[in-house]
Amino acid sequence: MVQPVYLILENGIVFEGKSFGSANELVGELVFTTAMCGYLETLTDPSYYGQFVIQTFPLIGNYGIIPEDFESSKPSLKAYIVKEWCRDPSNFRCEGNLDTFLKQNNIVGLYDIDTRALTKIVREYGVMNASISFQPNVSDIIPKLKAYKINDAVNQVSCKEPYSEQAEPENFRVVLWDFGAKANIRRQLIKHGCSVITVPASSSAEDILSMKPDGIMLSNGPGDPADNIDIIGQIQIIQQSQTPLFGICLGHQLLALANGAQTKKLKYGHRGSNQPVIQSNTGKVYISSQNHGYYVVKETLPNYAEVSYLNVNDDTCEGVVYHNSPAFSVQYHPEAAGGPLDTEFLFDEFISMMKGAKNHAAQ
Repeated sequence: MVQPVYLILENGIVFEGKSFGSANELVGELVFTTAMCGYLETLTDPSYYGQFVIQTFPLIGNYGIIPEDFESSKPSLKAYIVKEWCRDPSNFRCEGNLDTFLKQNNIVGLYDIDTRALTKIVREYGVMNASISFQPNVSDIIPKLKAYKINDAVNQVSCKEPYSEQAEPENFRVVLWDFGAKANIRRQLIKHGCSVITVPASSSAEDILSMKPDGIMLSNGPGDPADNIDIIGQIQIIQQSQTPLFGICLGHQLLALANGAQTKKLKYGHRGSNQPVIQSNTGKVYISSQNHGYYVVKETLPNYAEVSYLNVNDDTCEGVVYHNSPAFSVQYHPEAAGGPLDTEFLFDEFISMMKGAKNHAAQ
């Protein structure tokens, strides 16, 4: 008989489910993603550090484990919550099943949960902490849940030493500042003729500029952007150098903070591959992939910053262009386009920016 496992929410609601993957008791932040596919990318996205991830799509694991599709070398999330997981995956690229993968990486899995009901609670109540326990002892755990906070998230998922990947031919050299970078950002840069030097989050502006990059990519990553005070200060120094900057997700938020703007936490975040954004100057809508719990408060941006994209659902800031330096950013993930061409053109814009800076320097 399968032992029951309990998901205890911060608001006192308890869900009974069954265990797969690693069997542990733990506390984390409960969030949901609306993606209908791409569970491997979700599992290996460093931006989920410290979180319990609910998959709203009911069947997960049907095409197994495919390492080539990973966004990082290992998962950073704490627990994975699904309605049903597929025990017999079928795909010609499959190299294992979901249960074994979670066990190997010490990730707790929970299934036979009404994920629709659970998601509706999170949507109405907001992102909250939760516990996975073998006993439904609500009164004992609630104080711990209310006190839990994800700390030092960026340093936990960033690389520890710089490393390089060469493009053939090399048209540009880009430093990827790793705050929890998804692997597909590097793939897109290399595809666009950029050799990539990935550096740790703890790198200084002096370290990065000494590499003489044509451009700098500020990556995605987990946690509260305002916690990264040292990084924000280093971005300010780099922006003064007039080196082209492109920020994605957390990088978008950090760039805004470096320019005096503010960030706030969303009620339940934007997570999934079907988030609509509208381009401010054209009115064109793109379907984007997103994974973030904070947003840039557009009213706090400086007068030299222009909002380039807005979220269609809640009107929050999804992109900024800065007119005091060659810098722009987006809250969504252009490297993980919702369609075959959606939003990937932003890498072309980064290339054009670097090309313009090179031409200006040569004059």
